[in-house]
Amino acid sequence: MKLLFIVLNKVEMLEALLETMTARGLKGATVIDSKGMVRLLTENEDFPLFGSLRYLIDSDTDDNKTIFMVLSEEQTQIAKQTVRDILGDLSKPNTAIMFTLPVDDVEGIGDVK
Repeated sequence: MKLLFIVLNKVEMLEALLETMTARGLKGATVIDSKGMVRLLTENEDFPLFGSLRYLIDSDTDDNKTIFMVLSEEQTQIAKQTVRDILGDLSKPNTAIMFTLPVDDVEGIGDVK
């Protein structure tokens, strides 16, 4: 089993991503609001150096969404391909990052095969 994390910068694609995952049989995702380190530092008035970066960052940009889900090996491959299908090339700036971690044990989510 894997724990898949997707940090989504293109938050306008969240609904399409989740709908496509559901259509492909993936469920059980948790979505939380998140914020990048640079954005957080530029909002802090106590750090004037970082505050000057505020003008270099689009202040209208939404915060990120972090999606995570526990999946089987097969589901993980489907989910990763879904992310690529919806978002395109993740190496482009301000798209998303995606990574997995191994899961040794899980309870409370039903049968993960």
